[in-house]
Amino acid sequence: MKPIHNVILEYGCRIAREIEARALLIYAEAAHELPGCDQGKRDFDLIIVTKDNHIPERFADTALSLSVPNVNLTRVGQIKIAVTKGIALGLFKKGDKIVCLSGVPKFGYVDSIFVIDVGKEFEILTSEHLTDLTEKVYPEVFGAILNLAIELAAQGREGRKVGTIFVIGDHDRVLQLSRQMIINPFMGYSENERNILNPELKETIKEFSAIDGAFVIREDGAIITAGRHLNAALESKDFPAGLGSRHIAAAGITGITNATAIVLSESTGNVSIFKNGKIFVSIEKPIE
Repeated sequence: MKPIHNVILEYGCRIAREIEARALLIYAEAAHELPGCDQGKRDFDLIIVTKDNHIPERFADTALSLSVPNVNLTRVGQIKIAVTKGIALGLFKKGDKIVCLSGVPKFGYVDSIFVIDVGKEFEILTSEHLTDLTEKVYPEVFGAILNLAIELAAQGREGRKVGTIFVIGDHDRVLQLSRQMIINPFMGYSENERNILNPELKETIKEFSAIDGAFVIREDGAIITAGRHLNAALESKDFPAGLGSRHIAAAGITGITNATAIVLSESTGNVSIFKNGKIFVSIEKPIE
């Protein structure tokens, strides 16, 4: 009898080939090896999903990879983040089919197959508006902020749960529709010092995440301010039902600007991405 991971890898390739998939995603921490897809007959991309860009040596020759944060994610959480990042990077578009192979690392093998039809799969992605997710926002900036929000969801800050909003892009318009609640903690620093892509800034951002209000971030990653109250939430009445105040603020500001918002819920630990006033995807809190 074949080991279960070999069977899953084999069938993952067969499904990807039969449905003419755009890509086959494999969660590296749960996979011992690459599937034995015949390279000459493979018409889909093979993409390795890794933690914090750490590609295991056994997958070092694989051309494509997507990174997820270094936290304990559920199987669906792994897929939601990877597919969302793939859309942001332009790897996937509406109408693409993606086969995802996932599992729990401590079990030591891939045990799940998901087939995602981008634009139709509402358990994974709740919006049909895919093409403008990161409109005028650098994909690497979006990815870095998403990773940071997921890490905050998993770890909190000094043992406490936190909730915050990151508003990315269209910063001039966002500033017009918001007001400062505290002195801007990023004022006076160079653009490099306050850029979200600067690894030295991560702990500072986590510290300021405990402040009420939103971070406003330029499309290239420069943080304009933190502690911002989003007035747009008071002006719009077309909100998704059942949202808390942060989510309403994110829906409001993204509904009347070209910004994208990433919201960390203090109560649930879920991370939601808003675009055009609607939730694009909601990612459940990582496993403790």
